[in-house]
Amino acid sequence: MTLKCLLGSILIFLVLSASLFAADQVRLQTNHGDIIIKLYSDDAPLTVANFLSYVRQGRYDHTVIHRIVKGFVIQGGGYKIENNTMRHIQTLGNVKSEADNGLYNVKGTIAMARLGSDPHSATSEFFINLVTNTELNYKGEGSLGASYTVFGKVAAGWDVVEKIASLPVVSKGGAFTHWADPPVIILKAEEVNEKKGHDK
Repeated sequence: MTLKCLLGSILIFLVLSASLFAADQVRLQTNHGDIIIKLYSDDAPLTVANFLSYVRQGRYDHTVIHRIVKGFVIQGGGYKIENNTMRHIQTLGNVKSEADNGLYNVKGTIAMARLGSDPHSATSEFFINLVTNTELNYKGEGSLGASYTVFGKVAAGWDVVEKIASLPVVSKGGAFTHWADPPVIILKAEEVNEKKGHDK
């Protein structure tokens, strides 16, 4: 085997190994404690890849949970506070909806937020379902515009989710009508383990 072929084989092995042992969990370190998210990369590969891109590039670090609706969801991943002003983070482009993947918006799942009725408008924002929200589920052909892609679930730290959900909220106007004051901050988002299988 030539040196060129050997190097090529090593490169292919490294790429395949990186894919095989990709993290399937993410830790959201908040100022109220840690939340561990198990990702469903088999069922929502595009959405998980998009989410992990933000994690790996540090784009979720120091963002806020800007929407807390009791009995519904907590939502974040889109804004930072800079100079006492809310600023939208730089996004990486839209991700195609995978809401028809057979996963449902049940209590404890994480899904992508998006704009209006455009099913393919999700970018960085995500929400955690505090209860089972059947109205957010895919309901067959033609319903993508009213559906939200589930791509994981809370594997640990549900007590932290509940603590955040119980915080008093105020309206800051505009999009910030369910805002915790003082704010809930995602201090850091990071991958935490090797892929070990799929457990729904």
